[in-house]
Amino acid sequence: MADLTIKDVARICGVGVSTVSRAINNHPDINPATKQKILQVIEENNYIPNNSARNLKRTDSNTIAILIKGIANPFFLAMFNIFEQELATQDYSFILQRVQQDEDELQVALAIEKEKRLKGIIFLGGRVDRKGEEWKALSSPYVLCTTAPEKEMLTPEVNYISIDDEAESFRLVDYLCKLGHKRIAIIRPSYTDRGIGRTRYNGYVKALRQNGVELDQSLVVYMKDDIEAFTPANGYAVTRELLESGAEFDALFAMSDTMAIGACKALLEAGKKIPEDVAVAGFDGIDMASFYHPSITTVCQPKEEMARASIQMLFDMIKGKKPEKNQLIFKAVLQYGESTGK
Repeated sequence: MADLTIKDVARICGVGVSTVSRAINNHPDINPATKQKILQVIEENNYIPNNSARNLKRTDSNTIAILIKGIANPFFLAMFNIFEQELATQDYSFILQRVQQDEDELQVALAIEKEKRLKGIIFLGGRVDRKGEEWKALSSPYVLCTTAPEKEMLTPEVNYISIDDEAESFRLVDYLCKLGHKRIAIIRPSYTDRGIGRTRYNGYVKALRQNGVELDQSLVVYMKDDIEAFTPANGYAVTRELLESGAEFDALFAMSDTMAIGACKALLEAGKKIPEDVAVAGFDGIDMASFYHPSITTVCQPKEEMARASIQMLFDMIKGKKPEKNQLIFKAVLQYGESTGK
C-alpha cells in the first residue's frame, strides 16, 4: 500500500502541515480537539512520521528486521546464530529491534519498515491479537515465529511458525500429575496476556481437569510488572511471594526455564528440597536448564529448526514464490531433569 504523507494527513484533517507537525511533536500550541482528530487519523491510517527524508530515497538493501519481545530470554540466542548463518549465505544482514512488553509489534514494524526499506521481517515472541487482514498493512514479507496467536486470529494468510503451546503445556503438567502431584502452582504473565500466557495456562488447566485435580486460584501467580518479563529475577520474586503467602504446593510450573531457575533459588533459600518438597518444571529448553543444579525438567522447543524454517519461508516470499506451507507447527520434546525426580 502507498505510504501516507504528512500532507495527506493535513488534507484529511482539514489543517495545515505545520499543525500536523505540532500534534505529532506534542506541541502545547494546538487545540486539544484538533490534536485528537489528527492523532486519530494517524492511528487509523498507520501513518508513521519519517525522521529522515534521505531514507526514502535510499535504494533497497538486503536487510531483514528481526523484532523481538523478550530480548533477555536466552531461548532466542541460538535462533540468532541460525539467522546470521542462513542470511549470510544469501548475502543478507539483519537488524535486531527490541519490542517492549507494552508496545504493539505491528506498529513498531511499520515504523522500521518505512525507515529502513526492508526486504522482510521476522517477529519473535510476543502475541498475535490482530486479524489477518491487518497484517496487510506491511509492504514487506513477514513471518511470525514462536509467537502465540489467538485461534480466531490465525487466518489462512498469516505466516506463522511455532509449537502448539497449549498441547505442550498440557503434556508437561499431565506428567507432573502422573507423578502424583496435586498442588501444582503456576507462574504466568498477566491474566490479560493474549499470547503464550493464555495458551500455556489453558494447557495447565486442561491437564489438571483430566487428572481430577481441582484448580486452586491461590496457586495461579503472575509475573511482576516492575521486573523484566520471563527472567530469573521475576521467577525468584514471584516464588518468594508465593512462599510468604503460606500457600501449600508440591510442584511449580514456570512458563520459562529462566523463571524456573529463579524459582529454584527462592525455594532453596526457603529451605525447600527440590524435588522432594517441591518439583519444578520450566519451558523452552534453554541450555542452562540442563546445566543448572538440579537440572530443570522442561519442554524443549526445536529452536534451530524453527529458525531455519522461518528464513526459508521468508526467502520464498521475497523471491515471489508461494511457500508450500505458510503455517508450520513443530513438535517439542519433554526433557526430563532432576527438578521433578526420576
